[in-house]
Amino acid sequence: MLCDAWGVIHDGVRLLPGAEAALVNFRKTSGPVVILTNAPRPSSIIPAQLDRLGLAREAYDAVVTSGDATRDEIVQRLPAPAYRIGPEKDDPLFDGLGINFVELDAAGFIICTGPVDDQNDAPEDYRSVLERAAARGLEMVCANPDIVVNWGGRIIWCAGAIAELYEKLGGVAVYGGKPHAPIYRLAFDAVARAHDGPVDATRILAVGDGLKTDILGANRAGVDALLVTGEGGIHNGSPEQANVRVIGAMEGLRW
Repeated sequence: MLCDAWGVIHDGVRLLPGAEAALVNFRKTSGPVVILTNAPRPSSIIPAQLDRLGLAREAYDAVVTSGDATRDEIVQRLPAPAYRIGPEKDDPLFDGLGINFVELDAAGFIICTGPVDDQNDAPEDYRSVLERAAARGLEMVCANPDIVVNWGGRIIWCAGAIAELYEKLGGVAVYGGKPHAPIYRLAFDAVARAHDGPVDATRILAVGDGLKTDILGANRAGVDALLVTGEGGIHNGSPEQANVRVIGAMEGLRW
């Protein structure tokens, strides 16, 4: 199983009912579980965050993040200096990369991990900066393709919303996370390590709440997809409206 985190396992504040038991039982009866998240941080720091929310380590085998996939995109653009949009909590994404962060006028590209104040900022708050960047033809490396997440019942904006506005202004955005291919290459590698060998994509189930990220990404990767539609999720409309396919839907991830 490739299981999304935010909106399926937790809502940023608490674990969602039944999710932990479902993952534990899946591992016991069906195979490895890889948590596949668009978090703009390295996978190495996610288990500690899940610990704080109360998720048992026996519920999963590995974590793969958009941050993991994004680091490769950043490295490809170094040693060019970068302009940064995002909060300090995303600093682990840059560990060991030696990035020279500069003001926009001196930057060779942009790295966006999300709004600086993710509780209050909206994409429009960045319009003037994005207009200047687009006029210069700077690429934006977006570390989290999600548009929004449900944080404890409140919808907040993610980096994907800023990147979406940038593209509307004529800028170019580059993504590593769901639904794009780089994160799935890492995920399949993680499944193979946990399974002690390669696994046919047709034997993998992807679970998520985002039609344009989790479900679309699964479709592109040749993986069956299960949509979670409960209160912690951000699904919007039907799979048919989003032009994606699912094999089923559940109000919450439960065994």
